[in-house]
Amino acid sequence: MQRIGRKAPEGIELDAYVRGEAEPRRLGLEELRGRWVVLFYYPRDFTFVCPTEIQRFAELEGDFRQEGAVVVGASTDSYFSHKAWFETDERLSEVTYPVLADTAHRLADALGILADDGTAYRGTFIVDPEGIVRHMLVNDMDVGRNVDETLRTLRALKTGDLCPVNWNAGEKTLSEELSGSAA
Repeated sequence: MQRIGRKAPEGIELDAYVRGEAEPRRLGLEELRGRWVVLFYYPRDFTFVCPTEIQRFAELEGDFRQEGAVVVGASTDSYFSHKAWFETDERLSEVTYPVLADTAHRLADALGILADDGTAYRGTFIVDPEGIVRHMLVNDMDVGRNVDETLRTLRALKTGDLCPVNWNAGEKTLSEELSGSAA
């Protein structure tokens, strides 16, 4: 089971659906080293809550990219299911990030988010450039995550500093506040 401060699972390459590519792309997390990675799992293709999250990640992908992060989606559905859904559902037409097909459940299991029925819970993981998991959040199937909060958390982690409640990019961190009051 995954924990904060540990390396993200290694040695697991999966097929990924990438819009515009004719064939699946093989992708493993270690291939993304050197960049921040925002990996999110959703339960299933062709569902109700999932497209709202997937769409919001697509809307904010440019913001994640500006932070030096790559967004990667995933579920336990197949590449062909991803391809069929992403290419027919208008809400998903702006998705350009890769979507992993974890049909053997290896990555979901290693992350500790695999349900008994083979579905993955809504897991969100932020992995630093060294491959260390710095943030994880897991929701039950029926409750969508807050993608804006994921972006805020990434920005806070990137400061390398102590960030107080409701901190947002551009605000002083606690260390900046303390050093400013000592002057």
